[in-house]
Amino acid sequence: MNNFLTRTMLVLLCCLSGMMVFAQNKPAMADIMRSNGKIYVVVGCCLIILTGLFLYVWRVERKIKNIEKGNV
Repeated sequence: MNNFLTRTMLVLLCCLSGMMVFAQNKPAMADIMRSNGKIYVVVGCCLIILTGLFLYVWRVERKIKNIEKGNV
């Protein structure tokens, strides 16, 4: 139980320290990219990469299930 409490406190401390970082001023780079319309390209690329990663993990998970069932 003590180990659980220690881990919980550590996670909360990390979350709270992260909030302090986000309390800073907005970066000028984001405003420039937003005004040029390039921020949408960055967001699109991130979404494509994340979608590819999720699809890869999903396919690997399906293959592992088939191997575990013996349906190779």
